[in-house]
Amino acid sequence: MALSGHELEKGDACSRPGLWERAFQHLPGKGIRCFAQIWATDLWISATDNHERIEAAGLADSIFPIHTDARSLPYAYEFFDAIVCVDAYIYFGTDDLYLDYLHKFVKPGGQIGIVVPGFMQELNGPLPEHLHPFWAQECWTWHTLDWWRRHWKRTGLVKLQCADTMPDGWKFWLTWEEARRLAGDHSPELESDIQVLKADGGSYMGFIRMIAERFE
Repeated sequence: MALSGHELEKGDACSRPGLWERAFQHLPGKGIRCFAQIWATDLWISATDNHERIEAAGLADSIFPIHTDARSLPYAYEFFDAIVCVDAYIYFGTDDLYLDYLHKFVKPGGQIGIVVPGFMQELNGPLPEHLHPFWAQECWTWHTLDWWRRHWKRTGLVKLQCADTMPDGWKFWLTWEEARRLAGDHSPELESDIQVLKADGGSYMGFIRMIAERFE
């Protein structure tokens, strides 16, 4: 993921978080690129492993890996200009009190942005049969765009600048899974996920993205 205020200004509301001098990035993944100063905070991948990738990319002067839990962040309040969380927010951010905790780490007027997997429509009844091969108990943290919008807005802590579903998000997800297969991953779990994404076709599965500004 690249953070560049100059480039991001040119996008639409959901890709225009402003000029970031520092950014705090929650990334449970391995590919990192930046044009900002980033504290790459991760629970699932060790700081050492991330540091090796950062050094290999020649970005050790701008990305600083931290291994910690999102519920126990080792930072000063109002330290960050922006907080970005990709894919992981569903594991802790559904807590009614989490935004109150997280927003204190960004400066007044700073931004919080998330991208999470979620439902493209409400489940009116039991889980659709075609989703069963993919489903795990942790997936019950999935919600719709309307749910996430209410979840943040009711706190009165932030002003929503963007809240939408990513166009063709399921297709990007499918492309990633197929790239994993081309790279040599032929696990039954991956094959199952590919088939579920194809069967769903974006009816239920996709990505939700939100950007909010902390009130002054």
